Amino acid sequence: MIKQNTYQNLIEQTFNFPQEPFEVIDNELYFNGIRLMDVVKQYQTPTKISYLPKIGSQIQKAKRLFHVAMAKVDYRSKYVYCYCTKSSHFSFVLDEVLDNDVHIETSSAYDIQIMKEQYKKGKINKETYIICNGYKTTAYKQNITELINDGFNVIPVLDHKDEIEYYNKNVKAPKTQLGIRISTEEEPSFAFYSSRLGIRSNEIFDYYKEKIQNNPKFELKLLHFFINTGIKDTIYYWTELIKCMNIYYELKKICPTLDSLNIGGGMPIRTSLGFEYDYEYMIEEIVEQIKSFCDERDIMEPHIFTEFGSYTVGESGAALYSVIDSKQQNDRETWYMIDSSFITSLPDTWGINQRFILLAINHWDKPYQPVNLGGLTCDSMDYYASEAHTNQVFLPKLDPNEKQPLYVGFFHTGAYQEALSGYGGTQHCLIPAPKHVLVDRDEETDEISMKLFAKEQSYKSMLKILGY
Repeated sequence: MIKQNTYQNLIEQTFNFPQEPFEVIDNELYFNGIRLMDVVKQYQTPTKISYLPKIGSQIQKAKRLFHVAMAKVDYRSKYVYCYCTKSSHFSFVLDEVLDNDVHIETSSAYDIQIMKEQYKKGKINKETYIICNGYKTTAYKQNITELINDGFNVIPVLDHKDEIEYYNKNVKAPKTQLGIRISTEEEPSFAFYSSRLGIRSNEIFDYYKEKIQNNPKFELKLLHFFINTGIKDTIYYWTELIKCMNIYYELKKICPTLDSLNIGGGMPIRTSLGFEYDYEYMIEEIVEQIKSFCDERDIMEPHIFTEFGSYTVGESGAALYSVIDSKQQNDRETWYMIDSSFITSLPDTWGINQRFILLAINHWDKPYQPVNLGGLTCDSMDYYASEAHTNQVFLPKLDPNEKQPLYVGFFHTGAYQEALSGYGGTQHCLIPAPKHVLVDRDEETDEISMKLFAKEQSYKSMLKILGY
């Protein structure tokens, strides 16, 4: 029988638990069937893990839901899943992504070099869509042009009006497909009224007529709009979608090559055990609204492109730490010190107050208490003191007689954290980057394998960067 004041009892009373991908066996946490204490014993902490099969399962889930939604309303055009590389550029991520028959969305000049490497490896071919988004520096435009001239299936999405001049001058291919990004209105709570990215909607028609319509080198294929807050069931999202469809309809009248819509913005990932998001409903509603809009106006439905980054890779990641000390700083505040830094290893917790799923890895049979988690840097902001569902953090109490330390895990951390923290460089207070372990599962035998991708950062590597 579970004691009434244990950590396990708290979690089970607060949430519908156990839930995919978490379960507790013998007072220890399992993640996607992985006994996390095995990872801790083999690699110690701090350690980051990437559970590679989750990447493929997320992709297949979205593709399945879109295909089912399209079949329900007799949607006649295609769905194209693109992975947004800026979420994670690691080779093991791209390899796993591209094993699932998807396409790519890029954001910078160096992205294009990664595409060339993937082509050499046979992971993409010249039929793979490479959607080039973002503001284009000269280097970015140059690399895009090289891909086009080499026969790749590239769609530069025009972000500003002068961008096309570079392609007009340097592209040698007989016909290049283009996209246009619509500058959307930001959410009402945002600091700005309009996105800095894209071309203003009231300028798009004249721009098309002037720069694209009568230029034999180009044809407009795709309209793109992006919502920073992602695809959510809000008046704001549905309003922007309909605005985009109206632009699509008006432009389609004079542009027969326009046949695709990038619905922009990602789907959310689970950042709390209490997370609720009806993926099936949202996808069916998007497809049905586009279908109805087109039927009412007697036009062909556009191919739907999505560019999912965090959704693709976010739920594959976890960060594991040890609690190395407990400090009672006053009557009400207990601090658990971890063996790393939130600023350096999970920068979104510091930069945008992002919450992740936080769970103890062991000692689920112990009593719990409210705590603040502190990182190792001397920065006052290096802490984690609230979760998505509450303004507190609860973890098992530390027992001075317990030989095994308390280990904690932050889950669904697979997107952006390494890129934002400066992977491989120097970090705040010279706190070393954690080890990184890749976890895979054999589809035939169901056996789990672990491989060290990167050791903990050494002082020698940091001193070298600093010129010592």
